[in-house]
Amino acid sequence: MALPASITICEDGPREGFQFEGEGIATADKIRLIDALSLTGLKVIQVASFVHPKLVPGMADAEDVVNGIQLVPGVRYTGLWLNERGFLRAKDVGRLSLRGTLSFVASEPFCARNVKRTLAENFAEQRRIAEVYLENGIPLERASIQAAFGCNFQGQVETGAVVAIVDQIRDLVTELSLEMPIISLADTMAWATPLAIKRTIDAIKQKYPEQRLSLHLHDTRGMAIANAVAGMESGVDLFDASVGGLGGCPFAGHRGAAGNICTEDLVFLCEEMGVETGIDLDTLIESAKLAEDIVGRPLPGSVKSGGSLARFRQVRGEAK
Repeated sequence: MALPASITICEDGPREGFQFEGEGIATADKIRLIDALSLTGLKVIQVASFVHPKLVPGMADAEDVVNGIQLVPGVRYTGLWLNERGFLRAKDVGRLSLRGTLSFVASEPFCARNVKRTLAENFAEQRRIAEVYLENGIPLERASIQAAFGCNFQGQVETGAVVAIVDQIRDLVTELSLEMPIISLADTMAWATPLAIKRTIDAIKQKYPEQRLSLHLHDTRGMAIANAVAGMESGVDLFDASVGGLGGCPFAGHRGAAGNICTEDLVFLCEEMGVETGIDLDTLIESAKLAEDIVGRPLPGSVKSGGSLARFRQVRGEAK
C-alpha cells in the first residue's frame, strides 16, 4: 500500500517523558521544553498528566506547568487523565484544548497494575467519563487500547481480543450517540513487530474499513521506526511521538522500558520518504538537545546526534 501524503504527529515528550523521570525535573525546565517545542511546527503537544501525585510524582506540578507555558496560536495543548477527577482538574486549569479521550486495556494484569482496576471496572469507568464529556459538551476524539500487541505480565495479546475491544468502543459510542473517535493502538510494552502491526490493523479495517486509527509505539526493543513504516503502509496517518525518545512506561515491569518513538527520528524518516509532517526538523533537533540537557543524560534518539542530511546535500548542491 502507498504511504500517506502527510501524517500528524502528537508530541508526548513533556507528558510521557517527565512523568517517567519522577520528581527530578524542575517545573521551569518542563515549561522551557514545551515552549521550544511550540516553535517547531508541531500542532499537538501533550504537556501533562492529571493523575494522583503519589502514583506519578513527576506530574505533581501539572497545573503549574500548564499555567506557565506560552500558548502559541495554531498549537493544541492537551493533557492526559485516567478518570473523572483527572479530567475535571484539566478542565479547571482553563488553558488546555479539551478533547475527550477514553483509555481501554487489552491485558487484565496490566490493567490491574496500571489503573488498579479489572477490565470490567475500567470499562465502567470509561463509560462514566464518556457521560461526563457529554454533560460538559466535550467532543470525544480518541479511544486508546493499551497493551494492544502484547504484555509483560500476560504475554501475547491476540488480535481478536483487540478487535473485541474495538467492538465495545463502537457499541458504547453508538449507545451514547457520540461521534466515532480515533482508535489509538498502543504498544505500551514494545511487543509489536511490523507483521503484528499490519495484522492488527488489517483485522480492524476488515471489519470497520472507515475506522481511523493511530499508533503509539514504544521503542524498548528498537522496533518503533520499523513499526511506524508498517503503520503508514497500512494507512495510518496519526502517530504519537516523544522528543529525543524521552520517557517510558513506569508500570511496564522492566527497567529497560524505552519511551515512545523518537519525534525527530520519525520526522527525518518521513522527510526522506516524501511524507509531509509540517515540522521544521532542525528546530526540532535543537529541542531534542534541550530535552537531553534537562534530564542530564544521553537520550536514545539518533537524529539529534547525526543531524539531518540537508546540510550535506547543500554543500554538494544536491536535491533530495
